[in-house]
Amino acid sequence: MAELVFFSGTMDCGKSTLALQTAHNYQQRGLAGIIFAMNDRAGTGKLSSRLGLVTDAVEVTEQTDFWNVVVTARQRGERVDFIICDEVQFYSREQVNQLARIVDEMQISVWGFGITTDFLTNLFPGSARMLELADRVERLQVETLCWCGKRATHNARTINGVMVTEGEQVMVGDTKRHEVVGYEVLCREHHMKGMTAKTAHASEISHGTLNLGSRS
Repeated sequence: MAELVFFSGTMDCGKSTLALQTAHNYQQRGLAGIIFAMNDRAGTGKLSSRLGLVTDAVEVTEQTDFWNVVVTARQRGERVDFIICDEVQFYSREQVNQLARIVDEMQISVWGFGITTDFLTNLFPGSARMLELADRVERLQVETLCWCGKRATHNARTINGVMVTEGEQVMVGDTKRHEVVGYEVLCREHHMKGMTAKTAHASEISHGTLNLGSRS
């Protein structure tokens, strides 16, 4: 039976890697599908992972109608056995409704991958709708860690390594340390305290408690 499945986790937990692996597994069985991506680090029309894997994809925009894309593909004689959707948190609620309709009326499985909440811990519209409609919600098993060593559960937006709590909900960025505007995954405690690795390090220095042998 076709399913609508939502794989969720924080940034850096391997969502795009799993999306690519899922597509590969289907293709190895002789199945054909459509891979959708949005705001990927590799550029428009690409789905990539931090491990260096990359494949072509259909770029999702605000105007994308998933139902029409699949219907058009079938009218051209193309097989659509499965659908992979990366960054579903950026999709609109109506677009997620379209994905659910594809599952129910076309019997095509849709696998969605995305983060659940934004840098202020608010649900993204696409993720909220996926949680409401999905047949299954799976937490990705590759756990990311906060700088303190606890499991990371929240995404923080940073400017020069300092957490910020204002700004647009959608701002594309990465978790690379050198980025001026970026993201860092934190445990709940340190997200609520607004304490990133950089500010924690600075606090240790100011209080004279830095253990120089514990950090590289």
